[in-house]
Amino acid sequence: MSVEANKQTAQAFYDLLFNQDDPRMAINRYVGDGYVQHNPSVPDGKEGFVAYFERMAEQFPGKRVHIVRALGEDDYVVLHTHQEWPGDSDWAGMDIFRFEAGKIVEHWDVLQRVVAEPENDNTMFESQ
Repeated sequence: MSVEANKQTAQAFYDLLFNQDDPRMAINRYVGDGYVQHNPSVPDGKEGFVAYFERMAEQFPGKRVHIVRALGEDDYVVLHTHQEWPGDSDWAGMDIFRFEAGKIVEHWDVLQRVVAEPENDNTMFESQ
């Protein structure tokens, strides 16, 4: 699959997962037979992923993920996201996906709270 197709797949996966609150459909549609999760707070494998994100949807109804940019190289896609968690802070996220045959098979992420009073005038989402 092309890098551009993988970028579109990663974005569609996150939209279905977070914005449409359907983790099972997201997994069934966009993830390969095996799924390796590197976030230590999320169980490995498909069923653990679904259970975790079903709980998250219940805890944070209305959560939205806005994709700021998508970058790709070879079998990897990186999404830079702005996540709105009602009742909690907004978050900046960097997610790395590895693909095989057009399907997501591995994931890493790093999250950082968006602070109310930053020490500089730069944003976490715009380039200068």
